[in-house]
Amino acid sequence: MSPLTKSLTLLRVFTACHRHHSSLANELIENMDKKSTWDRFYAESSSRTPTFKNFEWFFGFHSVKDVIMPLLETASHPNTLLQVLDMGCGTSALGPSIYKNSAVPVHVTCADISPIAVQLMQEHIRLQLIQPHNLSSQLQFLELDCTQLDKHYGSNTLGLIVDKGTTDALLRSKEGKGKAALVLKQCLRALQSSGSLLQFSDEDPDARLLWLETEVQEQGVVTADVSVQEVGELRGVCYYCYHVTPHPALNLDSSNI
Repeated sequence: MSPLTKSLTLLRVFTACHRHHSSLANELIENMDKKSTWDRFYAESSSRTPTFKNFEWFFGFHSVKDVIMPLLETASHPNTLLQVLDMGCGTSALGPSIYKNSAVPVHVTCADISPIAVQLMQEHIRLQLIQPHNLSSQLQFLELDCTQLDKHYGSNTLGLIVDKGTTDALLRSKEGKGKAALVLKQCLRALQSSGSLLQFSDEDPDARLLWLETEVQEQGVVTADVSVQEVGELRGVCYYCYHVTPHPALNLDSSNI
């Protein structure tokens, strides 16, 4: 699949909702790695509807709950909140749905580079009053540039990182490939040895697996295992989950990132 085809695939959901805003569509194709692009996206999206509506990139929680929920059980530790990061959350209901449905106690952080998206979600959740399945669970929203993950999370702190389209947005931007590699390395550093990074994507395994297997090497040493499973097909597009798990004996030094 060519880069142009992949970029257009990413934009199908967007253009269905924003048919008359070609300038923003063009900006997304070129600059999905830029904060200003997403600020504009969420500002324009929210201004056109009188009531809040979650925007789901690719698909919603129910399409991937059977992938995510079992991992919470295996990564959890007794008497502690499992730290879960929805990285590049936008206004998706994915993070809140994990918080709502997890039987094990979790602290879910929904992080996005756009303060507009974060504010929209904070206001929405405040009005919805979502109750968690486990009463010890916590939910928060955070403005965070995922390329600066190491400034907010120390080593071995996260049990699960969910990435639904964030790495895709970086890889398909003009200046985003280096950022995507940086984010991956910081994710591996922040994950606990029992933790997982899930990248949900429409990118073919032949391309994404090669990129992941190359980027998880540090000085010739493989620092993580990479696998893939098919999530399913939606509107004629096949989606995948790329599962990255750090090797327990290895911990990436932030000075090398």
